[in-house]
Amino acid sequence: MPIIIAIDGPSASGKGTIARKVAEHFGFAHLDTGLLYRAVGLAVLRGGGDPGDAGLAEKAALALDPARIAGLAEDQDLRLDTTSVAASKVAAVPAVRASLLKFQQDFCAVPPEGKPGAVLDGRDIGTVIAPDAMVKIFVTASPEARAARRLKELRGRGQNATYAEVLKDMKERDARDAMRIIAPTKPAPDAVVLDTTEMDAAQAVAEALKIALKKMG
Repeated sequence: MPIIIAIDGPSASGKGTIARKVAEHFGFAHLDTGLLYRAVGLAVLRGGGDPGDAGLAEKAALALDPARIAGLAEDQDLRLDTTSVAASKVAAVPAVRASLLKFQQDFCAVPPEGKPGAVLDGRDIGTVIAPDAMVKIFVTASPEARAARRLKELRGRGQNATYAEVLKDMKERDARDAMRIIAPTKPAPDAVVLDTTEMDAAQAVAEALKIALKKMG
């Protein structure tokens, strides 16, 4: 059976960077599940619709082409803050989550390229997608630290944004993700919580690797 590492946490906590580096270290496949929801949200936006419209969100999720998943990261519009907000809205639609559930679980069952394991990062990997994962890490940080990170990222892409706006959007998304009925964002009972508020990327990755190695024996 493949070794599965589930890395969950809120936006800008550092889970994506950690997941990529952990996957590289062990030679495992990596899936940023947030890209799936961003792709659905972006599809609704590009169609001129409201991501909060359950019918449109479900239609976009069903139309998602599995063959294009590997190339999703190349679409820069997926990194826009408007896409992030749209992703959070479509992720709250039960039909959207159901349609993407199988893809993620298949990725766990049979990692691409015959790799011996997979690292998935998202918000419900350890609780819903892979509840039997050998390693579960919940990455978190203070809203203020996460807002500062996101602001730096946005300005690095040439986007105009203010700290107050980013912090407000982040808190609203945190509340929406935590309160949704289906797969709310929360640590699995057996997850190790990793607070990266005072850590840089290298320190966070090092701590995550320590946790993984200990769990893997």
